[in-house]
Amino acid sequence: MATFRLQGSKVLAVDMTGDAVKAKNGSMVAYDGQMAFKKMTGGGEGIRGMVTRRLTGEQMTMMEVKGQGTCYFADRASEISLVQLHGDKLYVESSNLLCADGGLRTGTTFTGLRGGASGNGLFTTTVEGTGQAAIMSDGTAVVLRVTPQYPLSVDPGAYIAHQGNLRQDFQSGVTFRTFLGEGGGEAFQIRFEGDGVVYVQPSERNTVGGDV
Repeated sequence: MATFRLQGSKVLAVDMTGDAVKAKNGSMVAYDGQMAFKKMTGGGEGIRGMVTRRLTGEQMTMMEVKGQGTCYFADRASEISLVQLHGDKLYVESSNLLCADGGLRTGTTFTGLRGGASGNGLFTTTVEGTGQAAIMSDGTAVVLRVTPQYPLSVDPGAYIAHQGNLRQDFQSGVTFRTFLGEGGGEAFQIRFEGDGVVYVQPSERNTVGGDV
């Protein structure tokens, strides 16, 4: 199995001895040894995955990297966090997934409705199995614990990923900017209940719900 390690906080080094990893297309910045690169169809899930991702709008372009040596990955100077999976599943925004062990399975899953009035479905990428994955964030990611006693509400613009036995609901809510009249579109939050962890970034991307 390939070995993941960080070179600083913005570069991922993957040591391989004939192993393969899935990485975001175009994220290789350097390598030593012998490496082969191959673009993967449908985020590594073949034709069926490509069709599913086009239907859901959850786009992800991956490449397979295989060889002997060390390959270095980075993307737009984003901060990188390592996630260890032990037969469980990681839910991650496709734009935040940098690299995953070749043996991990990737897919797309429906995560809920964005508000009862709109009826729009939201989808996210899944990574499942045993191995390591590297996720990216705009600023250093914060890992927040969720327990049955302490549910968590997250701004969807700051959400990166979650892991564990969590239930996810989308709720319309009034944010500070909405209260000041600066919001646009439908303001909503993601509420997590159960037992697990949620990864958030200290900045907000634009979301399908408008400014939140």
